[in-house]
Amino acid sequence: MNQCFFRLLFFAAIIISGLQNDMYAQSTPLHERKLIQFSGVIVSGDSLQPIPYSVVMIKSTRRGTITDYYGFFSFVAMEGDTINFQYIGYKPASFIIPDTLKDNRYSLIQVLLRDTILLKETAIYPWPSREEFKRAFLNLKVPDDDRKRAERNLSLSALSKAEANVDYDGSINYKFGQVQQQSKLYTSGQFPSYNILNPIAWAAFIKAWQDGAFKKKDKEE
Repeated sequence: MNQCFFRLLFFAAIIISGLQNDMYAQSTPLHERKLIQFSGVIVSGDSLQPIPYSVVMIKSTRRGTITDYYGFFSFVAMEGDTINFQYIGYKPASFIIPDTLKDNRYSLIQVLLRDTILLKETAIYPWPSREEFKRAFLNLKVPDDDRKRAERNLSLSALSKAEANVDYDGSINYKFGQVQQQSKLYTSGQFPSYNILNPIAWAAFIKAWQDGAFKKKDKEE
């Protein structure tokens, strides 16, 4: 019971202090209010990381600034002004500059809490009911010419023709150039090698000839 009473008394004192500052700001002429260099940093309440590019604005005049990349801000305000802090995804906060400052500077570390907004679930269906969708799906007629067109576009002759007409891209040209350069470096300072004088190539040719690879190829043709 005592704890609840002290909590209510604490919140009441904060509200009364805020109302007094607002009344002071409204009743005191502008020329009698002291200018304050109001500076500070805005951080997130869960990680204490700075919040960049958040809005800092005076409530009465709608004048203010935006924090930099490190969450820092600094601008001229007046004592008793109510400062609003806003950033997307966080709950807005406010602060009233005290009217009992002895210096013309005031610094603040403002903490913003994340704001979670829950939206109601929305189900979007292309058909009013499952029965109408089933009826439309069963009555759907797929034209035969689409399949024939796909088979014609995916035929070996069509793909070979498309491959012949497509230019090499940068990576293929680079690899081709590297292969040519490596071939030149391999025989640098000597005569280039030819497969007609390569004994390994001749051995592979004789073995293929003995196995009858060329006869099978002639029969197939």
